[in-house]
Amino acid sequence: MNATLTDHAPTSAAEEAGQTGPRLRTRSEALAATLPPLLADASLLASTVVLGSHGRRRAGMGDEFWQYRPMGLGDEARQIDWRRSARSDQHFIKEKEWQAAQSVLIWVDDSQSMTFSGDKNRATKSDRARLLALAMSVLLVRGGERVGLSTIGQLPRSGPVQLMRIAEALTSNRASDDYGVPETRGLPFQSRAVFISDFMGDMAPFEAQLAKAADRGVRGALLQVIDPVEESFPFDGRTVFRSMGGTITHETLKAGDLRSRYTERLAERRERLRMLARQAGWQFDVHHTDASAQAALLWLYRATERVR
Repeated sequence: MNATLTDHAPTSAAEEAGQTGPRLRTRSEALAATLPPLLADASLLASTVVLGSHGRRRAGMGDEFWQYRPMGLGDEARQIDWRRSARSDQHFIKEKEWQAAQSVLIWVDDSQSMTFSGDKNRATKSDRARLLALAMSVLLVRGGERVGLSTIGQLPRSGPVQLMRIAEALTSNRASDDYGVPETRGLPFQSRAVFISDFMGDMAPFEAQLAKAADRGVRGALLQVIDPVEESFPFDGRTVFRSMGGTITHETLKAGDLRSRYTERLAERRERLRMLARQAGWQFDVHHTDASAQAALLWLYRATERVR
């Protein structure tokens, strides 16, 4: 797979959905109050990632022609394409595209913790996570893959209607819990998955869910979305820390004295996540909300490529 960043012009949500008839048009109009902004933004972001000339294709037992390649060690004579070889002094093999679409299930943490932003002019962690999830879905559908959200409760599917389902789910009411736990019940065997969260809650439930996914032969990517304030801990003096859901409160007169311990624990948690991902055969990365969403999307796409 060859993917790069580009400055291509955005594609509209209508272009993304295509001409799929009156039923989709009616559904789109019914969702017009909330979906187009997110779907349009996701399509714009997805348009900045250009897939290679063959996208996510690979050689396999399909019907569609992919490419010719020179005959190599281990190839059998019956694989030779004699018509193409007749035009050269070399024997060529005709490769066909692997047509079995892959399934990717995405979990986006919708807990109260994700609503945090350290700057009113900066996107919340939730806004960035939802944008990346939907843009990833757009890319996967373009590549002929099946994609779904764990919160939808359906098997991954392809097509523009599925993008509308995902966009609708991503703009629905959020959970009341302070911290989120991945949902793995709908993960198909041998599929791929993407978990997007701040991973700031209790690690035990998360570890259990990741282990369940690994036991099903699922491979995937963990993306930790963090606000810069959560990374730098710029607090000093008397400070009241309160969870976004309001269930946890801690007051201190010397917040600056907590900085070193906080940063150490954050580093320990991140290393724990990295180790768990490695043990499960997954990829792990950190994304800050003041950084480029393009870079995070490109990493996610490449990460799901590497886990086959």
